[in-house]
Amino acid sequence: MPVIGFGTSQLGNCGEIVANALNVGYRHIDTAWQYGTEKGVGEGIKASGVPRKDIFLVTKVSHEYLRAAAFAKSVEESLERLQTDYVDLLFVHWPAIDGTPLAETMGALAKAKREGKARHVGVANFNIALTEEAMRLCPEPLAVLQAEYHPYLDQSKVLAFCRKAGLIFMAYCPFARGRLFGDPVLGEIARKRGKSLAQVALRWLIQQGNIAPIPRSANPQHMAESLDVFNFTLTDDEMKRIFALKSPDGRIANPAGRAPAWDKAP
Repeated sequence: MPVIGFGTSQLGNCGEIVANALNVGYRHIDTAWQYGTEKGVGEGIKASGVPRKDIFLVTKVSHEYLRAAAFAKSVEESLERLQTDYVDLLFVHWPAIDGTPLAETMGALAKAKREGKARHVGVANFNIALTEEAMRLCPEPLAVLQAEYHPYLDQSKVLAFCRKAGLIFMAYCPFARGRLFGDPVLGEIARKRGKSLAQVALRWLIQQGNIAPIPRSANPQHMAESLDVFNFTLTDDEMKRIFALKSPDGRIANPAGRAPAWDKAP
């Protein structure tokens, strides 16, 4: 799995955007039924000319479809929209809110993998307790936990859990949906390094290890910048200054009635 992915949430009819992302070098594309971007992603992959085998493609089954039959149907429909026979990683997007047994959902997730419709499986927006239960109940090994992570949100407890459990932490909202871009600390470090603020934020994530961020942009220049973060290293002091930006109210993705009880940082 490429370390940096391309997120498509809120990009709408994104065929041209995805084609641009692939043309500037992305090989990891993240989508979901809930985003409404699967059709555009499929069109963008086709338009780009990049072979499907060279792309790490990710999608997610939404919380509305976690019963076994609905899950299987959702996967089939996603593959049809994406114009592919399989995805490289399939997530359960959010925990169930309708009482669907987690064992049933994990069974459906494992079945999709066994049928060759997903090469790897994982969970998104689960807390540690739910992830542990999912790992116990899933007949196939989980590979990834996807969750929000950026300098304003302390995810040290979840990251430590992922390392211990052998899960990759895939980080969405790495720029806190744009809130980082006016930050004076990040701005100062970026100017000192001759880098963009976005590059500094991504480098901070990657440098922690075991994290795969999925930035999002419709601007080809910004897309390219987000891939160009492997030619510099933040100092220990710079890392500490960025860690210090964490805030008790830093979480962005917290839908009422759907979000689990999040793990509080130590």
